Amino acid sequence: MPLTREELGRRVRSARESCGLTQEQLGEAVELSRIAISQIEAGSRSVSSIELDRIAYAVGRDIKAFFADAFVEQDALAALFRTEAQLAEQVELRHALQDCLALGREMTNLERLLEIDRAQLRAASYERPAPKSRWDAIQQGQRIATEERQRLGLGASPIGDLVELFESQGVRTGLVTLPDNISGLTLWDDKIGIFVVINSDHSALRRRFSLAHEYAHVLIDRERSGAISRAENRTELLEVRANAFAAEFMMPAEGVVQFAQALGKGGASRAQVAVFDEADVVQVEQRATPGSQDIQLYDAALLAHHFGVSRISALYRLKNLRLIDDREFQRLKSEEDTGAGRAIANFLAADDPVEERGTRDEFRRRFLGLALEANRREEITQNKLTELAAMVGMGRHDVERVLSSAGLGQA
Repeated sequence: MPLTREELGRRVRSARESCGLTQEQLGEAVELSRIAISQIEAGSRSVSSIELDRIAYAVGRDIKAFFADAFVEQDALAALFRTEAQLAEQVELRHALQDCLALGREMTNLERLLEIDRAQLRAASYERPAPKSRWDAIQQGQRIATEERQRLGLGASPIGDLVELFESQGVRTGLVTLPDNISGLTLWDDKIGIFVVINSDHSALRRRFSLAHEYAHVLIDRERSGAISRAENRTELLEVRANAFAAEFMMPAEGVVQFAQALGKGGASRAQVAVFDEADVVQVEQRATPGSQDIQLYDAALLAHHFGVSRISALYRLKNLRLIDDREFQRLKSEEDTGAGRAIANFLAADDPVEERGTRDEFRRRFLGLALEANRREEITQNKLTELAAMVGMGRHDVERVLSSAGLGQA
């Protein structure tokens, strides 16, 4: 059945409203007047392909969605904006998220053209009842992190590139400038799958922890339309669970204990063993040199560098695993607050943050590589290749130069 102008207008209105945009806001985004948007939605004005493409981008949709037999009234971004209305009002943020989803859709289309099956790249899902208390949330997060590390065959070793790990599980990632109180968010989209977005303005180590935090939402909270990790929501049970997951996932208890033991630290100051031979017993006692087992700030700096986390995260982990008590924690934290930790880390050459390969850069490399392959197979034109390259900051001359050097340019 052909799509009527009236039905197309209804779909435009539905997509706009589901994003929480007014006609005036949509008009500003696509360089049309409010009256023109009103006429399009009423079916009394035709809409060009260029205008519809701009509208689709503004509401976070693929233009093809407007012509589908079954129109999806609310997609992932729309659901997010409906529950978080203040996000939709932040124009730059809205555009950044729209860019991420647009890239995700184009990547999905390239994979389809090249017959790359992502169905086999699917993150696990852990169904758990909603936690009843913070303690319950912590226990759930830690157990699931342990199970996921076992499933991935990570053992007690540090995790290398989280972006690469995410990609192997079918999870796309992106870096976006978000409000400072938002560390990241996770979107579920029927077309592009799971998309994790991290705040690009945060430090490398904080972004790394945020990735692990969002991975918890991917694994446990997939029935939700999306998840936003805000500083002011850190006491909510699902956020407590995600933070507990991230700590155990990044710094497994077994690995932390092993690392401390390798430094000759963390053991008991006094150990006793009773050796029994079926007739009598021999008592053996070993006393460590006073203070020899005390963990110092330089030990915490080495631990943090080993697992790719911040020193303060390492200190909290040591405390939670009872490798240091509260008094020792306060002493070490005070030293860290004075800047001693950074000086020590510099001295130990352990201050360089473990940079991910750059969520945008890794995505960009794969995106451009697939686009070049699709062009070589004549699945997309050179003009389409140029359009895709522009989405990740590459100009027409860059495209022409690489095609020419690879012998792929137009004759």
